[in-house]
Amino acid sequence: ARHCIDSGVTKLPSGLVIASLDNYSPASRIGVFVKAGCRYESPDNQGVTHLLRLAANLTTKGASAFRICRGVEAVGGSLGSVSVIYDTVMEYLINVTTAPEFRPWEVSDLTSRVKMDRALAAQSPQMGVIEGLHGAAYKNTLSNSLYCPDYMVGHVDADHMHNFIQNNFTSARMALVGLGVDHDVLKQVGEQFLNIRSGMGTAGTKAQYRGGEVRVQNGSSLVHSAVVSEGAAVGTDEVMAFSVLQHVLGVGPHIKRGSNSTSKLIQGVAKATADPFDASAFNVNYSDSGLFGVYTISQSAAAGDVIKAAIGQVKAVASGVSEADLTRAKTQLKAEYLMSLESSEGLLDAMGSQALTRGAYHSPEVIAQMIDSVSATDVANAANKFVSGKKSMASSGNLVKTPFVDEI
Repeated sequence: ARHCIDSGVTKLPSGLVIASLDNYSPASRIGVFVKAGCRYESPDNQGVTHLLRLAANLTTKGASAFRICRGVEAVGGSLGSVSVIYDTVMEYLINVTTAPEFRPWEVSDLTSRVKMDRALAAQSPQMGVIEGLHGAAYKNTLSNSLYCPDYMVGHVDADHMHNFIQNNFTSARMALVGLGVDHDVLKQVGEQFLNIRSGMGTAGTKAQYRGGEVRVQNGSSLVHSAVVSEGAAVGTDEVMAFSVLQHVLGVGPHIKRGSNSTSKLIQGVAKATADPFDASAFNVNYSDSGLFGVYTISQSAAAGDVIKAAIGQVKAVASGVSEADLTRAKTQLKAEYLMSLESSEGLLDAMGSQALTRGAYHSPEVIAQMIDSVSATDVANAANKFVSGKKSMASSGNLVKTPFVDEI
């Protein structure tokens, strides 16, 4: 990211955003990003986006699954991580994005992979808590699961998938992003191949935060728990303040198998219990909402003390943050962001996300300036928003000593 030489962003009349960054790398990456996540699912097609993720390399109108695999490999590329840009690779990428066939027998074969994904997710307490947290926090859209629900496994068919793409994969909801690519070349590709459907597609419903609680009682001796309030949406003035607040509180160990000595959450909770634990700030941002709070892992007997001590640290920051803590948090946030751009995958993802949400791309220097502009008052205000906001909570484990959301 530090060696980018030329960049460009163009929005076509169809609404398609084209963003490029040419750093003259010997290998290029391209990606088509679509604003069509699980929040756009309806009760009739729950789980369709899970199958679409798995169906990325199935037969299209222009090529069979076998031809896609062999054709991309023949030029040294791979779908999902395109490492070179040739006409053939572009052809396959466009076909996969805009012209899938979803042959019924191929879709049916995805059922076993859907079940495997669900089984793997079920083994992760963190995934269960985060999924449950979104289900408790929102009335709609963002409450949808990333995974196909049990009752829909084997029932999402080719028609569901075709209809979802027809209604959501429109030019106005797409971004074509290239790294190590000439902008004029990428623009020509977008104009020729991705002006596929006009209009905004299915209107997205604004997320409605409600607050709520999900508790999953099981035999685990470890309790995973997340407590949040509504946070900041992408593109708002306060989104960067919440990111800085997250680093003031602590985002987890920075040393493998060690504790983060600068984390206020770790310091505060350590005074409340001698049992092993972990605590970090939780922060996610979406186009129209966000969640901010604390995520804790503790022994069952200490769960209540750990959760309340972690929340107490956020309350302390709401009363004020020192200049030293503010500077440290900003430095950590900038370092984390810049390190995420060190890989071409990370840089491409950052470009694609910004192109979809903002219709523009901010350079690392601009992002760093935005971080530096956050004041101590901004951080305290963000902490106060958590403290005063309606809470949502999700917990998993032996919950005998875990407080309910109305008790914290």
